[in-house]
Amino acid sequence: MNFKHSQKFYRPLGGRQLFFLSAVFASMIGVTQAIAAVGIVADPVIGLNDPIMGSKHDFTGLNERAGVDAMEGLAYTDYGNPCVYCHLPPEEADTDSELLGGIEGWNRFAPAEGHYTPYSSPTLDAQLQTPGSISLLCLSCHDGTMALDMVIFKPGNFRSEDDAALHMRMNSADELTSCGRCHNGFTAHDIAPKVLGTDLSDEHPISIQYAGFNWRDRDFKLPQQASGFSNGVRLYDGNVECASCHDVHNSTNELLLTVRRDILCATCHTK
Repeated sequence: MNFKHSQKFYRPLGGRQLFFLSAVFASMIGVTQAIAAVGIVADPVIGLNDPIMGSKHDFTGLNERAGVDAMEGLAYTDYGNPCVYCHLPPEEADTDSELLGGIEGWNRFAPAEGHYTPYSSPTLDAQLQTPGSISLLCLSCHDGTMALDMVIFKPGNFRSEDDAALHMRMNSADELTSCGRCHNGFTAHDIAPKVLGTDLSDEHPISIQYAGFNWRDRDFKLPQQASGFSNGVRLYDGNVECASCHDVHNSTNELLLTVRRDILCATCHTK
């Protein structure tokens, strides 16, 4: 990261120092955004104990963990900072990323919102909205339309001239810029289950007002607080979002679910 200090008084930071500081800064950003009611995936744990370190969403050192040499430098760019793929770097924390075509509060460019086909049902009472910022963050990778490493701000110490990656998309198509070119279930594991695409009509509705407040709808349970349920299922400005059920900073449960699959639905639904 670029700390913008004079080299006259400060020695350059080593790789281990930068890695540790990036984790700490990510935690600070997460807490600040939570206080400001800006949706975040979860409250990161301070320092290297953050569960995202070493997980599938940690793109630094992914080759070493997978035991391959094919991805880094080819499929995507390893920025050397596991937080920058989602979080704004500390030196840009006050930047309005929306003015640069980004998702509000995040270091990712915003997908084209109008191309999503939302869930619909004749029994659905609540009005579906444009995906909120926290859900757009997830969709910016999982809808398969933008590169995994397509960030607004790169770390200050990143050398653009060293970037030779294809900047591939999480897309199951057999194309040079799509992960599906290799991740087809034969050459490598199948990427298709991780690709949501832009047709969300068969997915759980997102960016929809939760119907259980004040017992408006008896089919839904009353949350313990405005931010959600005591077991960790969260609401964002009263809405159900991707991060209500999935927690990128918690790999304890399958599919990064906030709580176990067998109790997740019963958290909100009475039947």
